[in-house]
Amino acid sequence: MTGSNTERMGQVERLLLWLNVQTRRISGRQLTLVLAIVVGLVSGGVTCIFEWLLGLIKDGLTSWFPKENVGWLYLLYPMVGIILASLFVRFIVKDDISEGVTKVLKAMSTSSSQIKPHNCYSSVVGGALTIGFGGSVGPEAPIVLTGAAIGSNIGRLMRLNYRNMTLMLACGVAAALSAIFKAPITGVIFVMEILLLDMSMTAIIPLIISSVTAVTLTFFVRGFEPMLSASTVGDLSFSHIPIYTLLAVLCGLMCYYFMRVNFRVKGLIDRLGKQWKKWIVGGLALGVMIMLFPPLYGEGYGIFHHFMKGDVQAVFDNSGFYDFRENHWVVLGYLLAIMFVKAIAMAVTNASGGVGGTFAPSLFVGAFMGAIVAYVGNIFFDADLSIAAFSLVGMAGLMSGVMKAPLTAVFLIAEISSAYQLFVPLMLVSCVSYVINRYLEPDSIYTKTLRQKGQLLTHDKDQAVSVVLSIRSLIETNILSVGEYDTLGDMVVRVIPHTTRNIFPVLSGEGKLLGVVEFDKLRKDMFDQTKYPNSVQRYMITPPDVIIDNESASSVLDKFENTGAWNLPVTDKEGRYVGFVSKSRILTAYREKLKEMTQE
Repeated sequence: MTGSNTERMGQVERLLLWLNVQTRRISGRQLTLVLAIVVGLVSGGVTCIFEWLLGLIKDGLTSWFPKENVGWLYLLYPMVGIILASLFVRFIVKDDISEGVTKVLKAMSTSSSQIKPHNCYSSVVGGALTIGFGGSVGPEAPIVLTGAAIGSNIGRLMRLNYRNMTLMLACGVAAALSAIFKAPITGVIFVMEILLLDMSMTAIIPLIISSVTAVTLTFFVRGFEPMLSASTVGDLSFSHIPIYTLLAVLCGLMCYYFMRVNFRVKGLIDRLGKQWKKWIVGGLALGVMIMLFPPLYGEGYGIFHHFMKGDVQAVFDNSGFYDFRENHWVVLGYLLAIMFVKAIAMAVTNASGGVGGTFAPSLFVGAFMGAIVAYVGNIFFDADLSIAAFSLVGMAGLMSGVMKAPLTAVFLIAEISSAYQLFVPLMLVSCVSYVINRYLEPDSIYTKTLRQKGQLLTHDKDQAVSVVLSIRSLIETNILSVGEYDTLGDMVVRVIPHTTRNIFPVLSGEGKLLGVVEFDKLRKDMFDQTKYPNSVQRYMITPPDVIIDNESASSVLDKFENTGAWNLPVTDKEGRYVGFVSKSRILTAYREKLKEMTQE
């Protein structure tokens, strides 16, 4: 390390020391509020930078396309973006930054809410490259991970405990999401529904402060207008409630399709193995889909503005079907095709190496579902339905089911459109869609993989502690073992005098666990030298169960409960012996971790 670098490190350490000294003069709650403001300002600022960078790339690549001509460069752009993002991640970041919300949940579950510092910027760069070049994913997941990283690292620098570290992480998420949508209530509710374990007023107030701070900064940078101007929504007509109910059912079913296709397509892309194969196959497939259906380019928010004006023909801009935009059947078929293909395009983008989320795609599919219902009602049944209103309500329906977050869906749509007269249909469609998809798929798109791995935190404190608790840290590796060909005499001479434990693992020559020998089984023979030639296998028993070294704490506790054992052996996946875990040690660690997670 050079002298200048050493000097800079020293200056940083002195600054951190000074900050820690100064913060001791204020109470813990006052410090939390101050840090919430700091997290809000930084997260809001980074969000504005992200949106500026994304717009710069996207406009530079596509703004000059004549809408009546096919955009042939759509074939090339997505592959270039995915390759650039992948190379950035592989050679500069050297870490996985995809699936932002899932990464945040995993950090809370398994890493004490600590997120690596590079996530404060890496998702911004990777997401801008992916989406700007046409990747059919959303910017929300990258910015959520960025906000979470900002909050987490500020908490780490201030040496906060687990609970307050988690709160700062949540403040970063709320601030980033609020800033990107100009929706402060949504940011807070999203955190309450998706992230936090235990809500209290001491937690809610910092969340609100971070959200308001970030949104205020965004207002000054980007203006005070809502994200969508729904000028053609009109007033609520209760005669349309049955149609909204139909939309809710369709949204619930579409949620199931959306999630199944996402995991199925990712599995198919993963089977390609080599990354260059994923680039070629995924990039070309995505390019073809975007060339056929240009609204699939990027996050797709541009088409929302057209739907707010009741203009569905705008989906034909830059497509080869532009001349057919006045044919009702072609319009309907084209809308349906875009809606169903969007889920595939999203999954291909992420699986091929792109950086983005599922937030925007779920809104996109929901908007198309609502527009299709309204379009069919208007053209074929003369129902006089608002394309804008049904698009907005459809967004809420899809988002509610996919994310299992009905409140977030309701308030987001209301805030980004200022269409508060739609609260009743928003609540109706969100709830019905949620219930239907909850029955078909209990987990959200963010939590499914984590729950399968036993890494998901829940609002149940007992379950939450079980997730956070690390079994590997509780394994005892100093218990003396015996070989499969050892004798009783070997144990009496070499093992028993040097241990205080009453259990001994029996290992094969390859280190695999064959069984265990309990001291009580040896007691009557160990003083009889005529029995010394007996093989240890004569005294060996099969343990009541075996723990795998990466097993979740909840699963381990279940094994202790089912077997009644107080000690169980631990092996790796290949059956090689690792050590022992005692029930008493787990319970002690559980009490300590619960205290850590709940203390102010």
